[in-house]
Amino acid sequence: MAMTLRTDDELDAALTALAEAEGLSRQEVVRRAVLDRLAHLEHQIAVESSGHSQAEKWQSLIDRLGSV
Repeated sequence: MAMTLRTDDELDAALTALAEAEGLSRQEVVRRAVLDRLAHLEHQIAVESSGHSQAEKWQSLIDRLGSV
C-alpha cells in the first residue's frame, strides 16, 4: 500500500541523516520508527495493566502494611 509522507525541512534532514547513518532507506527508517513506537505503547499498556491487577490482588496486604 502506498502512502505519501509530508515532512518539513527539519524532519526531512533528520530522516535523511538517520537513514544514511544506519545504512537504510528513508522508508525503512520510518517503518521501523512506527513499529518501535507501537511496540513501546503495547508494552506500556501491558505493564500498567499488570500493575493494576497486582495492586488489586495485594490490596489487603498493602492496607495492613500502611496501618502499622
